Amino acid sequence: MPARTFDLIVIGAGPGGYVCAIRAAQLGLNVAIVERESLGGICLNWGCIPTKAMLRSAEVFHLMHRAKEFGLRAENLGYDLDAVVKRSRGVAKQLSSGVAHLMKKNKVTVVMGEATIPAAGRVSVKTDKGAEDLEAASIVIATGARARELPGLEADGDLVWTYRHALEPKRMPKKLLVIGSGAIGIEFASFFNTLGADTTVVEVMERILPVEDAEVSAFAKKAFLKQGMKILEQATVRKLDRAPGKVTAHVESAGKTETMEFDTVISAVGIVGNTEGLGLEALGVTVDRTHVVTDEFCRTGVEGLFAIGDIAGAPWLAHKASHEGVMVAELIAGGHPHPIKPGSIAGCTYCQPQVASVGLTEAKAKEKGYEVRVGRFPFIGNGKAIALGEAEGFVKTVFDAKTGELLGAHMIGAEVTELIQGYVVGRALETTEAELMEAVFPHPTLSEMMHESVLDAYGRALHF
Repeated sequence: MPARTFDLIVIGAGPGGYVCAIRAAQLGLNVAIVERESLGGICLNWGCIPTKAMLRSAEVFHLMHRAKEFGLRAENLGYDLDAVVKRSRGVAKQLSSGVAHLMKKNKVTVVMGEATIPAAGRVSVKTDKGAEDLEAASIVIATGARARELPGLEADGDLVWTYRHALEPKRMPKKLLVIGSGAIGIEFASFFNTLGADTTVVEVMERILPVEDAEVSAFAKKAFLKQGMKILEQATVRKLDRAPGKVTAHVESAGKTETMEFDTVISAVGIVGNTEGLGLEALGVTVDRTHVVTDEFCRTGVEGLFAIGDIAGAPWLAHKASHEGVMVAELIAGGHPHPIKPGSIAGCTYCQPQVASVGLTEAKAKEKGYEVRVGRFPFIGNGKAIALGEAEGFVKTVFDAKTGELLGAHMIGAEVTELIQGYVVGRALETTEAELMEAVFPHPTLSEMMHESVLDAYGRALHF
């Protein structure tokens, strides 16, 4: 069978790949997309979306226990873990089906199977019906990443889980160890802890949520400890001894090793890019520590070959992948898009309390030589937060003292993942403190804390 010819072939239908395909089709290109598992990729099926569905169930369960605070009665509280998981999987299925609809709507050809790139401009797909050859002047690699597994800590799906096992748990853990306190680790720790698991988090760095501002990490730790979690920082799990129904973890800290017993372990120690089997090295693509090296426009250095999303390196976030997909599609179609600015991509963690940030931390700004102005405003000073019963948290802003540029913003508390976009827009528009001060924020809203934090950086806070 002769090869089918397209203008663009996208390999991987996650949030980077399928968005790239849609935008390219909108621009008039004939597009094919290859996916080996499920449309929507890890994000929609096994990551961003199903975890948020499960965390929402945990949040509602937490609020039910606080019913008395709101003048309500809730008795004999409980949960059905199978039903929680079923809802989560249903949400994922709905959105994956939505991506299939978008492919059809935009006339994108979907090819299900495993792709390799035998030569520039060619893709071979191993499908259920055999091999199929595709050709295009441009190819975008959007194959994503998977959980990193360290020697001795490998997942088995029974006692030791990755995020995929944790999304379809065989049981409710009674005594849980979470290795790693990045977004994935902390979100699962928050979920299972809220449902009653005795939860311990081990972090090798000096503090949990290590990419966040130090004040946010400290506040989060205090909140998690109050919720009953155990937090071990600057600690390393050296090995896991597995026996029927239990895992003995050897945890090293301050030069000493102690053993702890758990019935379940979740390993969340980072990700590795899905670069294998594509034929990248033979094409001349540079792969560094499982990630494809690209320039600011996601070009690999091989003519017509691009890489976007997790496979192209940090930050490993779905919205970064989607934006790269749009940028590359426009570049291929002959446009002149702006390159991505990694420092203006927000990060969100959906634990309780939520965490969100964009730009430089206070420490990083000082490291870079900036003279800074720092503003802070607590949730306890905000009327809406008090009315919601969510008075714990704060908003922090970091400005260049000389120019007024917003260098970074950092939040912890209820719904901050829905607030951070205000500062993202501000940074995109190169807003200074003057414009943010003049903006009128609606009352009563949590967003007023964003305004007050800016005012505080210049000694003008009104409500605290």
